[in-house]
Amino acid sequence: MISIKYKTLIEILDKIREEVKSSSPFYAKYNPPATEDEAVSQARARSFIHLYLKVSFGILSFDQREKHITDGAYDGGIDGYFISPENKTVYFIQSKFRTNDKNFENKEVTLEEILVMDINRILKGETQDEMGNNYNGKIKQLQREISTTDNIGRYDYKVIILANLSGLTDTKLSQLTGGFATEVFNYEKSYEKLVFPVISGTFFNATDVNINIDLSNKNAGSKISYTVLTKKGECEITVLFVPTIELARIMYKYKNSILKYNPRSYLDLEGKKVNNAITETIINNQTNEFALFNNGITMLSDETFINERIGQKNKAQLMVKNPQIINGGQTSYTLSRIYHNHLNSDLDLIFQNKEVLLKVITLLDRNDEKSKVELIEEISTATNQQTPVIGADRFANESIHLKIQSILFDRYGLLYERKRGEFADGIHNNYIDEKQIIERNLFFRMYYTADGLINKGRQKKLFIKQTFDETTLEDTQKLDNAYFAYLCFKKLYKAKHPNQSVDAITYAKVYALTLLYKPDKIEEYQKSIDENVKLFETKWKDLLLKVSNSTEYTWTYVDKKTNEVKTRNTFQMFKWFDSQEIRDDIINHFK
Repeated sequence: MISIKYKTLIEILDKIREEVKSSSPFYAKYNPPATEDEAVSQARARSFIHLYLKVSFGILSFDQREKHITDGAYDGGIDGYFISPENKTVYFIQSKFRTNDKNFENKEVTLEEILVMDINRILKGETQDEMGNNYNGKIKQLQREISTTDNIGRYDYKVIILANLSGLTDTKLSQLTGGFATEVFNYEKSYEKLVFPVISGTFFNATDVNINIDLSNKNAGSKISYTVLTKKGECEITVLFVPTIELARIMYKYKNSILKYNPRSYLDLEGKKVNNAITETIINNQTNEFALFNNGITMLSDETFINERIGQKNKAQLMVKNPQIINGGQTSYTLSRIYHNHLNSDLDLIFQNKEVLLKVITLLDRNDEKSKVELIEEISTATNQQTPVIGADRFANESIHLKIQSILFDRYGLLYERKRGEFADGIHNNYIDEKQIIERNLFFRMYYTADGLINKGRQKKLFIKQTFDETTLEDTQKLDNAYFAYLCFKKLYKAKHPNQSVDAITYAKVYALTLLYKPDKIEEYQKSIDENVKLFETKWKDLLLKVSNSTEYTWTYVDKKTNEVKTRNTFQMFKWFDSQEIRDDIINHFK
């Protein structure tokens, strides 16, 4: 059975292939008939380079990424490149995509495949390889771009290998690639750094962001700015109205990476009423009611500047460094959805004259990270009103939940939703199925239930009550039990009505199934459940009947009238769940 993570990767690559317009000369290359397996594999391999360029450098346009792909005949062993003015680095990419999950995780690139990279020859301006073959047009384009890049002498060179390669030190790698720094994206790093950021919408971090401002209707200048002294340090607050299209454009590019400090991500369903109201106000109105109806957006910044002298009449530019939206994420994300849905329309007309209030908080003392986070939480509590932040949301950014999220995705392909709406972008783009997402409280329910703590697993708000630490997550056996329990839960709960609450018996069944049928190999979990659950259900009824007749689990109470101790022959289910005997009862009965 194909692994969940590899299946998700394929979904992403196929969506990238769909980005090619039918009128493009590349359409046939990326969209061959589905029956031509080899051609489809080659299209996905090329799309894998697209994925790296998209995630690493935020190049959202297919056509822009395609310009940087050199893969083909006489490519000098270079499959793609990117010249980054921001990092002052030229990246050379070599990729070896594998067409099934087993090879993707196990098959390594050969040293000979790396040695074919002619980086030094290309940088020296050679137009032919050592065999006398002319380099292709894309390689010559690379040479022209390098030669015309300002201050190219200050740039570093780096090789990116998108393939499995182990057993080599950095020094050996550098020698293989011609003396250049080399970074390897093996299958683990590809899942962690390329796949997960795409489905969670965190794939490109904002650094220096420019926001254009319209001054034509600003009587008192572009902004109000003042300094505030707080218990956490000194802050500068800048308040101004900015065009909605600017925030839509920024959020469209950076997505959830600009909401890292926000206690929640975009809420697709829970925030539907607010989302629809925002959309209708933008699309259906030609006037600026939006500025009146919306509470505004609060943004955090390391540095903030406004330049009113940019050579354009009635225009200015706001520059923010490392921006993070801590309130108004729902508004910003909805604006980006409108932007995305109307990319081929007249965006300027849709957003024309519509502005929103932006409050930028610049932390002047950036050395104290703890105080910074505490201040963010306080601001978030005070300002979130349109879609309330629930208590659990405030725990979402704790390091333990980041660790849980990483482990569950890496080990099982499960998406632990520590922040509400975190994977809305992945669902919206059909990269993932909602079934891959495990709700944050449900993970802890399964963890405790599989560990025999059935009644604890049934408690509410476990996400807040959890007492996990780093050492807890080192016990992979218990994590495997929790994952198997989760698969059991999905199997048992599927037959119930979607809105029916989970009864105590279901959790007890999950514990019993985990105790009895969990195989050693994760790949065999689902098969074991499918094969055993029907017979288990029949025997489970017999077990409950047998245990309910046991005097040990009858109800003892004091008669209020006579003060006598009496016994009522009623089976106390919860008492049995908490007893030491439940494990032995299950094993002996099913044995």
